[in-house]
Amino acid sequence: MAELSLVVGLGNPGAQYARTRHNAGFRVADEIVRRQSADYQAWQNLGEYAKIRLAGKDVLVAKPFTYMNESGRLVSSLARFFKIPAQNILVCFDDVSLGVGHIRLRPSGSAGGQKGMKSVIEQLGTQNIARLRVGIGPKPAPFDLADFVLSNFSKADETLLVPALENAANAVESWLKDGLEKTMTRFNG
Repeated sequence: MAELSLVVGLGNPGAQYARTRHNAGFRVADEIVRRQSADYQAWQNLGEYAKIRLAGKDVLVAKPFTYMNESGRLVSSLARFFKIPAQNILVCFDDVSLGVGHIRLRPSGSAGGQKGMKSVIEQLGTQNIARLRVGIGPKPAPFDLADFVLSNFSKADETLLVPALENAANAVESWLKDGLEKTMTRFNG
């Protein structure tokens, strides 16, 4: 069996969250799966995944349905079952410190306040997990952070987000094909 890679988009399940800022990671996963005309299948009541072939590699694209704070449960379950090492995992999520329309890749680090990434780090027992952050900020001063990330994008921000999601999907393909360092040079602008 060929070595698998795992791309995870973080978000919250349910129609009420579908277009919220916190679901930028889900939307990256959906863009990748849409491009491949693939379908998701359920995984152990923890979420769903699609198995695709991208950049010449076998890839699982997954979305946890455990809500953001428990995202690591799906990631660790898939990684254990399919024997996917941490270096073959890329987690996509929203970042309030990046402006809408921007993406940034990093090879490792702390969760930076992102509770879904914190759960992934805790469940896998390492901070050495590549991540692709999708900008959803900046947060306007009067907003509470939780209220802001659970709010929908404005029409103007949605216009900036759509090409960023496409760019993020391109970055995932580049990560698979060319590795993280080259992808960071190409996409971290």
